[in-house]
Amino acid sequence: MRSMNAGCESERLGGGTWAAVCLAGMVAATAAGCGGQAPPPAAPPPTAVETLTLGNAPVERTGEFVGTVKSRRSTTIQPQVEGIIRRIVVASGARVAAGAVLVEIDAERQRASVGTLQSQKAARVADFGLAKQQAERAKTLLDAGAGSQQEHDQAVAALAASEAQVKAVDEQIRQQQVELGYYRVTAPTAGIVGDIPVRVGDRVTPATVLTTVDQNAGLEIYVNIPVAEATGLKPGLPLRLLDDQGKVTGTYQVSFISPSVDDGMQTVLVKADVEAGRYRTDQFVRVQVVWSTQPGLTVPVVAVNRVNGEYFAFVAEADNKGGTVAHQRGVTLGPVVGNDYVVLGGLKPGDKLIVSGIQKIADGAPVRATEKS
Repeated sequence: MRSMNAGCESERLGGGTWAAVCLAGMVAATAAGCGGQAPPPAAPPPTAVETLTLGNAPVERTGEFVGTVKSRRSTTIQPQVEGIIRRIVVASGARVAAGAVLVEIDAERQRASVGTLQSQKAARVADFGLAKQQAERAKTLLDAGAGSQQEHDQAVAALAASEAQVKAVDEQIRQQQVELGYYRVTAPTAGIVGDIPVRVGDRVTPATVLTTVDQNAGLEIYVNIPVAEATGLKPGLPLRLLDDQGKVTGTYQVSFISPSVDDGMQTVLVKADVEAGRYRTDQFVRVQVVWSTQPGLTVPVVAVNRVNGEYFAFVAEADNKGGTVAHQRGVTLGPVVGNDYVVLGGLKPGDKLIVSGIQKIADGAPVRATEKS
């Protein structure tokens, strides 16, 4: 140390740079001469994290499908006759009572047919009157001995034939009048008129759909379930209706399961009753079928990291120094239920899962864990 001090003293006037070098050398020589070492760097403080103690909870196995709302009281209106539309009495969306006239079809030809039959009836009635008089005359002559039995029998037969002809014309008139009534298309039930795709002047046939009459009562949801998933179907199975954000708007139960499979779509039809007012006929809805509910382990989605296609999570465990460290574990995950993953492996009930601050820690890092409220 003396030589160093002497050298520095001799060069005191040599400049500031040399003075700095001398000062550093003196510090190092002093430390070496005293047998000391540089202090180790201080350990970083534990990272504050939140933990969640895992436990079994009910886990639902669900499937999502598209359903259609149908009305048990929806009636498709079609004409029973062929002709030209002369008048559309109602408008789409109108509420009508049972028996209200919806559409009128040109019935002039039918009225003419009824008129012709009524004229024929008049002639048949006149013939019947004459036959009755002849039968009475034949009966009088027979009783007086002036007529033969054969003549009497012929007159009675002619009277019966004439009466039958009158009845036949009556039946024809009644039939044609009933047919005439079909030219006024009426509502079979009360309800709301649907879309009217036809216009005045259109020619319609019994195959033409004029409109529908619906009642928003007695609604059902129709859901077609693929055959591969239909093995779990049973009456009473919960059906949930979801809105655009995935929130549940209603929960119902399966009331009908078709005993046969749709050969074209290879699906099984399932129905559930829903209340009126919330939904409309022929509306498409998101349907979630709850297949089963069993105890299971779930973890929040935000507590899981994905690295190279594998999933990992951190758990807080005590070390041998009385502290707490974070340990990274590989996990096997199932489907997402809400905001949680279903855990199939890698974690167990009782583990303290780290759910916040996972971006600031690594495997083996000390942590200061607090239970999430």
